[in-house]
Amino acid sequence: MTVRLDPLAAAPSLMKEWHRASLAIAGSLDPALAELIEIRSSQINGCANCINMHATYARERGETEQRIYLLSAWREAPCYTDRERAALGWTEALTRICEGHTHEAAYEALKPHFSDEERVKLTLMINIINGWNRIAVGFGGFVDPAAIKASNKAAAAKAVAA
Repeated sequence: MTVRLDPLAAAPSLMKEWHRASLAIAGSLDPALAELIEIRSSQINGCANCINMHATYARERGETEQRIYLLSAWREAPCYTDRERAALGWTEALTRICEGHTHEAAYEALKPHFSDEERVKLTLMINIINGWNRIAVGFGGFVDPAAIKASNKAAAAKAVAA
């Protein structure tokens, strides 16, 4: 894939804020659930960058290969909890909202598993990953997860030193 534009170079302050919000929102959810949401949304959106990145991060957090590989068929795979299924259903409903308003059933499925606050967090997480997918696909971005980690580590060290 050819990079069309580096959004970090073109709009650094806005992208820094977007990244900060992304980290805060992702940090508000169970990390394992957040990674499943990010991978599934990225599969739907065809974002190779985000699939690669979040599958790598999920593995680092102990996610199994089986559960990563079966995400595109989560309805038929027995390895997901009811809570994860509800979150994945909501992820698909919001990611595919332009295909029809089928989100009502997905929203109802959330209620037994997620509090009001958790539903907001989940919805924000889905919006954030959909945004990242559009940035990566739109601008032709593909970054090695190791490079992202190194950049984040350098930024954190710089912030501590300041």
